[in-house]
Amino acid sequence: MPTKSRPRTPRRAPSAAAGAGQAARAPRADAAGHATRATALVTTTTLTTAPATTAPTATAPTARAAAAITRATLAARAAVAITRAALAIRATLTAVAARAAAVAAAVAVALVTVVVFTAPAHADTTWSVVPANADGPDGRSVIDIELPGGQQVTEHIAVINRSTQPVDFAIDANDGYLTAKGYFDMRPSDATPVDGGSWITVPDKVTIAAGATAVVPVTVAIPQNATPGDHPAGVTASLDTISGQVRVQNRVGVRLNIRVSGNYAAKVAVSDIHTTYTWSWNPFTPGTLDVTYTLANTGNVRLAPDSRIQTSTLAGQNNWDDTSAAKAREIMPGGKRTFTAHLTGTWPLGPIDTTIMAIPSPAGKPLPGVTAERIAIDTTLWAIPWPQLALLTLLLLTLLTIRITSTRRRKRIEKLLILNNRGTPLGA
Repeated sequence: MPTKSRPRTPRRAPSAAAGAGQAARAPRADAAGHATRATALVTTTTLTTAPATTAPTATAPTARAAAAITRATLAARAAVAITRAALAIRATLTAVAARAAAVAAAVAVALVTVVVFTAPAHADTTWSVVPANADGPDGRSVIDIELPGGQQVTEHIAVINRSTQPVDFAIDANDGYLTAKGYFDMRPSDATPVDGGSWITVPDKVTIAAGATAVVPVTVAIPQNATPGDHPAGVTASLDTISGQVRVQNRVGVRLNIRVSGNYAAKVAVSDIHTTYTWSWNPFTPGTLDVTYTLANTGNVRLAPDSRIQTSTLAGQNNWDDTSAAKAREIMPGGKRTFTAHLTGTWPLGPIDTTIMAIPSPAGKPLPGVTAERIAIDTTLWAIPWPQLALLTLLLLTLLTIRITSTRRRKRIEKLLILNNRGTPLGA
């Protein structure tokens, strides 16, 4: 049983606003001190210049000196006024900065508070859903159900809350389908089920304590007029989280393979065949033939079709097993998937006849008495051996060059011999 730890009382941190206030008051005292010193300085300056302006008589030099002193006094007073204004502006700016710091600190505290209080709920919740019986998980990975129309059965799923807090999970059932890559998925919870999902009844929600497991009943009732074959569905346990203005639904579920008893048909159709050939730059190496085709399940049971491809060229025939999609080949009734096979070792010797054979093997449990109808489609692609032709052309040009050069050399030698014979005296 998990032990519970008593939450510690958080230590109260110093208020950011109070610190800002103290920081704001300190510059005011400093500004007052500067103002006092400035006033004292101005007063001293004024006193030292005042006696010079009260002389009873003055000669011409004395008058000029008095005028100079007067101008100095006026300049000093102007300097005092400027100094006082500067100090007042400084004190005002300091107070504004202090108030801005206090406001910033308060805003920071408010933002932290908002983040804490708006954190998405259940952000650390983890859970799992597995098939179960009435007592708990039973080790299955999926739930397989086969019933005739008008019958019903009750299955179970186990919802395991792996978090440290109780959680309310929403339970939902809906139709299932396969994605383009062959993975099983369910229609959204707000979509109305129209097939197997509409036959399932589950509770709307379940509350599970921290670390506990809840077994949820799943009742499947087959309608009397249900179409024979497979009707995929699923059941999920979901939880909504809010992040800002975005609502995210997280779903974990179990797949239900619901099969209605009756006449089963395993059929497949091949369409949209496209073949392309890629040459190798090495004329002594064959190229690659890419065959793209679409398989559609036209029957009423799930299929895991096996595809085989046969190619025929002037060099002979080759058989290929298409492993392009590995094991993810399941196709639901009414569904289709596109595959691409890469066939290496194909020589470009003109026409390449390609035959695609699809074998619609039923997925899941064997169906006795059901015959899988094979289907084969033929197509032809022309692949001109351009690298080989280029090599052959190069060889021909080389041989032609050698022959022309040899012919010219032979003619030159013959001409030299003739000239040499003409220049030799008779009887020599």
